[in-house]
Amino acid sequence: MFHFRLHSFSRLVISLILPLVLAAALAGGAKAQDKRQNAPGEFDFYVLSLSWSPSFCEEASERGGRSQMQCSGRPYAFVVHGLWPQYENGFPEYCQRPSPRLNRNIVSSMLDLMPAPGLIFNEWDKHGTCSGLDSRNYFETIRKARAAIKIPAEFLELSQARTVAPGEVEEAFIKANAGLSSAAISVTCNRTRLSEVRICLSKDLQFRACEEIERRACRRDQVTMPPIRGG
Repeated sequence: MFHFRLHSFSRLVISLILPLVLAAALAGGAKAQDKRQNAPGEFDFYVLSLSWSPSFCEEASERGGRSQMQCSGRPYAFVVHGLWPQYENGFPEYCQRPSPRLNRNIVSSMLDLMPAPGLIFNEWDKHGTCSGLDSRNYFETIRKARAAIKIPAEFLELSQARTVAPGEVEEAFIKANAGLSSAAISVTCNRTRLSEVRICLSKDLQFRACEEIERRACRRDQVTMPPIRGG
């Protein structure tokens, strides 16, 4: 009888406390979310993400798929993955549903920097709609942001696979770009390969420090940069 009462009491306590715990967790999550969440044009800075195309193509091949334009066309080194509005903590996404229709002429005009039409459409839907800009101005801003970054010479014609430390890649970009500091750049990787270089920019496309992207940086001592295809 005692055990039965104790068990019943325990269930009663759990039934009373659990809703409070869940409410606190939800409140904590809501508090962590920026109050401007998904309001177009309301953000703190951009992240320009530059993808190492040879890594993407090798991974696509291993999965049994391939982006024909990016991986079978002219040799690509770093390509633009996207220009992402960010908060100091977190980021907005899909700020207009449905998103304004993207003109195919704009898509065609961006293929030199972002050689995958599907990527361009996705970046507009997920990130561009949060910029507060119309589609033409958003992609013009991507072009300006990319033009502001100089790719280190050693990565322009990489004809053989290279093993690098993430910090080595950061230092190469810092050396090539006056005003860029280690607080404004991070390198990401997958299990073995370098994936992206991410650079933080103010709304007027000046280098600026950001702690958020450093939390997602590559923690491996060394990674591989596959060679440029056809290079």
